[in-house]
Amino acid sequence: MKNNILKGSLFVALGASSYGMLATFVKMAYHDGFSTAEVTLSQFGLGFFGLFILNLFRKRQPAAVAKIPPFKGILKLTIAGTSMGLTSIFYYMAVRYIPVSVAIVLLMQTVWMGVILEMILHKKAPGSGKIWSVIIILAGTILATNLLKQSVTINWIGIGWGMMAALAYTASMYTSNHIELGSPPLKRSLYMILGGLIIIACVFYSSVIQGFSYQIFMRWGLILALFGTILPPLLFTRGMPLTGMGLGAIIAAVEIPVSVLMANLLLKEPVSFHQWVGIVLILFAVVLMNIKKREKGQSVLQQLADS
Repeated sequence: MKNNILKGSLFVALGASSYGMLATFVKMAYHDGFSTAEVTLSQFGLGFFGLFILNLFRKRQPAAVAKIPPFKGILKLTIAGTSMGLTSIFYYMAVRYIPVSVAIVLLMQTVWMGVILEMILHKKAPGSGKIWSVIIILAGTILATNLLKQSVTINWIGIGWGMMAALAYTASMYTSNHIELGSPPLKRSLYMILGGLIIIACVFYSSVIQGFSYQIFMRWGLILALFGTILPPLLFTRGMPLTGMGLGAIIAAVEIPVSVLMANLLLKEPVSFHQWVGIVLILFAVVLMNIKKREKGQSVLQQLADS
């Protein structure tokens, strides 16, 4: 049991770390002269192709066991995947204007946005633990984004894109956990990435026709697809069942420090002490919000074991 949890934790941590590296790679692609259209289309295009190949070679299940989603299910997954495409567009636009360390903090606002979405959809008031987590996240965000430092010029365009990315990410997280859960994970990932690819192609249609640089596919597309659309779904689908959602969400928060450290090491983006304090506060809030879920899950497992 402990070995399974340790194994699952490693998978989740690697998946989150993969996501954490993305923004730095995107910013490096920008430095090479590539556009947001080229970055997102190469990531999702090659990601879809990679997942398609993996689906062809995945272990076949007997017809009685395999749950192939019907056309309606495929349509739902594809539509749900558009939120993934929009998340990438908004997030990558944000890192054009603001440091990666600020962009990842804004993306993590999905934690409290998810609480509000859950409250609206399920008409259930959040518990005290979630309320305190939201307050801590907001306090951490103020510190991590330098809002209190008067000597720093705040780029509100970047902040706006970052908040839109958080909204899209919230929708993506909700749909990922509620649509066609009985379908094979690789199939679900394939159709959701297809949805993301379609919305990106629609948004950047004019850019594709005029002056699109196909060099992006060889220069950065492979890296972005691997770390953004291929590895994370595979690692999360392997790891989350072993850790459970509560522990998995806590471990997945490693995406924040990985993103900040990558930007600091490769892009030489400075990160002040109070920004680190803000990041630690956000990580603490994520743990606080999910620790009770884990304890509840463990108590259920204990009851099942006793019975």
